[in-house]
Amino acid sequence: MAFKIDNQTINDLKIIGDNKGNDIYSLFNKTQTRGGAELLKDMFLHPFSKAADINQRVIIIRYFKGKKIEFPFNNAVFDTIEFYLSNSDERTKLQMREDDLKRKFDNVVGSDTEYQLLKKGVEASLEFLLDFHLFISKIETEYALFDFHDNMKKVQEIFSMPDLGFVKDFIKSKKLSYAQVVRYDTLLRFTIHKAILKLLNYAYEIDVLIAVSKTATELKFAFAEINSDHSSEIEIKGIFHPLVSKPVSNDITINENNNMIFLTGANMAGKSTFMKTFSIAVYLAHMGFPIPAEKMRFTVQNGMYTTINLPDNINTGFSHFYAEVSRLKQVAKSVNANERLIVVFDELFRGTNVKDAYDATVAVIAAFANKRKCTFIISTHIVEAGEDLKQMRDNIRFLYLPTVMVGQVPQYTYKLAEGITSDRHGMIIIKNEGIMDILKVN
Repeated sequence: MAFKIDNQTINDLKIIGDNKGNDIYSLFNKTQTRGGAELLKDMFLHPFSKAADINQRVIIIRYFKGKKIEFPFNNAVFDTIEFYLSNSDERTKLQMREDDLKRKFDNVVGSDTEYQLLKKGVEASLEFLLDFHLFISKIETEYALFDFHDNMKKVQEIFSMPDLGFVKDFIKSKKLSYAQVVRYDTLLRFTIHKAILKLLNYAYEIDVLIAVSKTATELKFAFAEINSDHSSEIEIKGIFHPLVSKPVSNDITINENNNMIFLTGANMAGKSTFMKTFSIAVYLAHMGFPIPAEKMRFTVQNGMYTTINLPDNINTGFSHFYAEVSRLKQVAKSVNANERLIVVFDELFRGTNVKDAYDATVAVIAAFANKRKCTFIISTHIVEAGEDLKQMRDNIRFLYLPTVMVGQVPQYTYKLAEGITSDRHGMIIIKNEGIMDILKVN
């Protein structure tokens, strides 16, 4: 079963798709090949929901990180190989009888372009095979204690094929004869074409693993550990937002005894940033990727839904409130259908009047809190709702982000604190910005 996410969540967290490169995908994308970049993108769109899959990826990335493995291929050959292998037309197969005087003359004067392209493809493919075989051999002999990733075992199996037996004895030469080009072209493009394509895909995976391991090293990311018992728990120490310059870290623990976080704080206090920070860490953990934190332990979840930057649907004439309700309905159905989901709502019911927002906030949060195996973080400006909720449920944890006044200027700690905020600084900010002076009647 796949880890459930949707476009709203991907966009909220800037997981992928920011054309300016200011997204989580770009943070990790240090790949050397186009195929590696595409594979990385696919990984970001398909997190895992099984502990075995997550653990397997963590093990291999840890290994690459620990050994500081460098990309073992000449990245310039990949485009050539892809173009070369894309031509599987039998009519282009080279024949030994074509090695006549005319072909040799064409080769001398540079008019035999079709042959030259095929030769270039053969040379690039052979270089790739030799480099790959050497890489696998080094891992097998030098790092015998390493538990091979399944795909690396499959690479070994491919190189064990009789048709690839020549690789272990092949010596790079400056020039291939026509007969050699014919032999290898037939082998590469027709006999073992599918096997070479598989090796390319495995090379792209190596490209990704190296890129991710380098990101983990450079940004000092940690690897999350999976909670193996049956309780639902997420514990993170030193979590920070990876796209924020000079981020402030926080600690957070959520379990079945306090699976609902009621988050308050003034505007600009950092509520949205914290919710994104938490969600990004959970998302990366379910990919088996390193996370922006000192330490994390978590129970594997079925999916995650965030509602942080919810757009109005102008084309259908829906109001912001109706968009909120529609999103809430979608999430409620998913919560009912799944035992373990992460649900994050920023400023629930901001699109309606205060009275309706108050009543709806209390009712919805109280109902969600009954789903103790799910994890909820809900922020609101309606701090008064907290007092009612304290009386209704015993599994809601009340956290806020403080504002410290320095004279008449608010400053923000961005550090979580227990309780419900009492900050009321909206009018102070308006006055500090001189809005009333601008609107003063002469």
